[in-house]
Parts: sequence; structure tokens; C-alpha cells
Amino acid sequence: MTTKPIHVIGGGLAGSEATWQIARTGVPVVLHEMRPVRGTDAHQTDGLAELVCSNSFRSDDWRFNAVGLLHAEMRRCDSIIMACGDAHQVPAGGALAVDRDGFSAAVTAKLEAHPLVTIAREEVAGLPPADWDSVIVATGPLTSPALAEAILSLTGEDSLSFFDAIAPIIHLESIDMDIAWRQSRYDKEGPGGDAAAYINCPMDKAQYEAFIDALLNGPKAEFKDWEHVPYFDGCLPIEVMAERGRETLRHGPMKPVGLTNPRDPLVKAHAIVQLRQDNALGTLWNMVGFQTKLKHGAQAEVFRMIPGLQDAQFARLGGLHRNTFLNSPRLLDEQLRLRADKRLRFAGQVTGVEGYVESAAIGLLTGRLAAAERIGAPIQTPPETTALGALAAHITGGHMVDGKGSFQPMNINYGLLPPMEAPKKGPDGEKIPLKERGRAKKQLMSQRALDDLDRWIGARALAAE
Repeated sequence: MTTKPIHVIGGGLAGSEATWQIARTGVPVVLHEMRPVRGTDAHQTDGLAELVCSNSFRSDDWRFNAVGLLHAEMRRCDSIIMACGDAHQVPAGGALAVDRDGFSAAVTAKLEAHPLVTIAREEVAGLPPADWDSVIVATGPLTSPALAEAILSLTGEDSLSFFDAIAPIIHLESIDMDIAWRQSRYDKEGPGGDAAAYINCPMDKAQYEAFIDALLNGPKAEFKDWEHVPYFDGCLPIEVMAERGRETLRHGPMKPVGLTNPRDPLVKAHAIVQLRQDNALGTLWNMVGFQTKLKHGAQAEVFRMIPGLQDAQFARLGGLHRNTFLNSPRLLDEQLRLRADKRLRFAGQVTGVEGYVESAAIGLLTGRLAAAERIGAPIQTPPETTALGALAAHITGGHMVDGKGSFQPMNINYGLLPPMEAPKKGPDGEKIPLKERGRAKKQLMSQRALDDLDRWIGARALAAE
């Protein structure tokens, strides 16, 4: 181990992925994780890559879904997060959801066993020491106050924060299956082949209206004036969604489409609450889309108004915590380095990507970029036609039009990739419906992404030889 190590700060999904990518190139790496020396408001264990808000990696369909495409790209890059996710998946319809404890334990074990990885259980308070010449900051949405303040001081930014929410988890045995039923939306099978991966709780109109009233009137967590920062739209508390209109939830997490109650198939529910399996044993179930800032005392009362959950026992109540992200287009260069101090790279949610998979993807890129820089290999991000490259481009300025634009956290989506046009007419001149053209367009873009990624991987392999 004559090569000087690269330091990674933060043992979440992004930091774990970055560490793995560095070590697999033959470069030593020190992973600094402050838990259990210093805890956070959201984590419950000291395991690496602990899943906090949800156990879902979302859709696994690479042909027609952008996050599924990102899954496929990461698998081709030997992602530890995807490998451990695949090994510990639980039924979730068309999504890839994982047993959160088994997943975290697997990531932790693989990194602990790697001979080039050193795990230091300590908080890095403030900026890293000057002799750390290559550092990846992957502290995510729960960056310690000391480090956040140091970053603010270095960059001249006013704020790095927004708020995020987590959903409650319920014990299966307390769900009334005489009311609820098992079914995935449109009976769609997931990676594990299960077309009945969700538990569904139906509401009629009166029940829905009473539930909305309780949500709106229930006591909420309050914040000091200086804590009034934005929410990220992709993880809004359910009561905030309800405040936007009484029908909002029926068109969001409580939409009743694609589901049929087997006990009364001719009657369509007004709204449906879904629960997704949260562990491999199937004993814990997550309330899908039910992030909340209701005070703990009110949560059980309000959520037990849902038919089938009247006797629900909660393994974890919902909550709200502060997230942290950079104004990355202004502060980071194309190599994800801090312009004010180029020994520092940033990865994960702190860069302004949203979602577990997106965070791990940026960890994958920063790990590869830092390792390539250390061994003197050519440094190049994937082309923007790939999901990986499109994410990197977005957080380094791709959202801007004519140099202007407000930077906000972003999930991967096809809108970040250069468009392609699908044929408007079939072989016999017949007009192809718009919906079919849209699906064909996504498949063309996905296939192009994987082809371009394979060329990028091959070029990097040749350059390293």
C-alpha cells in the first residue's frame, strides 16, 4: 500500500459506493463514518448504507423507466449498492425494494472485508486536514453541523438546507386483512416475480374526506424561524400535499387506479392507501408516500382512521429532518470538485440529486474519478446520453438555460437525457398512437444509454492497461 489513500467522509449509500469503486481499482481508501460516535436525527443503526426514508429503489424496468435504466448502468459498473440490493430484494411489484437490515449488513460486510478499505468510526468536524489531498464528501442530507458550517464558510453560500420527511412502518400482524388485500397496481410483476407485492387499504368518499380533515387539523412539528427552508417536492409530507388541495392525495400516493378489491370488485374505491414490504421476513410494512410532520402523538390516531389499519401497531413513526445540499452548478466543476478547494469532491444528496439510487450513482462517479486521478488515468465522466452522465451534467449546470435557472434537487428522468424521436408511422404507413411512440422513444433512449455506457467502460479499461 504505497499509494496514498483517498478519504471518503460519510458511510451512506454514496460514500459506500465511492469507497467500493476506489478500492476495486487498487487504490487504498479510508471511509470515515461518524456513527455511532455521533448519531443523527434519522438513523437508527451504525450500519453502512442504512436506508432511512424508504426501502425502495423504485422501478427496475430499464427499457421504459429512467431509474430502472440507472439501475442497469450501475450494475454494469460493478455497483456494490445494486449488487447488495439485488441480493436482498423483497416483493414490490415493478419496483426493486430491499430488506433494509440485510442490505445494510451486506454492504458493511463487503467493505469491512476488502483489504484496501479502512473504516474509521469518527466525526470529521470542519474541513478535512490539509494533508488529505483527495477527499470525497458524501455526508448526504444529514451533514454534521460543524462540517456544514465549514462548507458554508469556504463557499460563501447562505444556506445548504431543506426539509425531508420519513414515513411510518407498521407491523404486518396488526393489519386487518379482512379489509385490506394484496395486489400490485395493474397486477404488475416485479424483479422477484410477485404481482401482489402491496397491501391495499380502501377508502370510500366519506372516509377519505374525514381523513383529509384529520390530516389538515392534526398538530404538526413546528420550527424556529431560522429553520423555515424549502421542502423537496419528491418527498413532501402527506399533510403538505393535502394542503395543496383536497383531491391532491387521490391523484398521488392514494390514487385508486389499477387496483380491484376482490371482496367487492364492482365497487371502485374512492382512494387507496398502499403499504410496501419493508423487510425480508415480511413482518414490517412501509406506508407508501406517507412521509409526515404530524407530531408523534397524533400520527397513530390519524393513521388508524384508514380502513384495515384501525388496530395498527407502529414499528416506527414518521418524522421530519433537515437535508443539506450544495448549489452545485456554481460550486462544483465538471469533475465534481469544489472550485474553491479542488482536493474536495462531493457525492450523493449533498450535490443536489434526490433518491437513494441517484445518490449512490454520484458516489460511483466520484469514486471512479478520484481513483483515476490518483493513478494518473484519463478522467472523464460518462456521456450525457447515459443516465449517469445526465445526472452529473444536471448538477454541474445542465439545468440552466442561457446561464440562468434555480437549482433544485432532482431525480433521474428522461428529460435529463438528449431526446430521440420514435417513428410516427408504422411499416404500412399507419399512424402510431402518441402513447406508443412515447414508450418507443424511451426504449430507444435506454438502449442508446447502455450502448454508450459500454463504450465508456471499454475506453476506460483500455486506458488503464
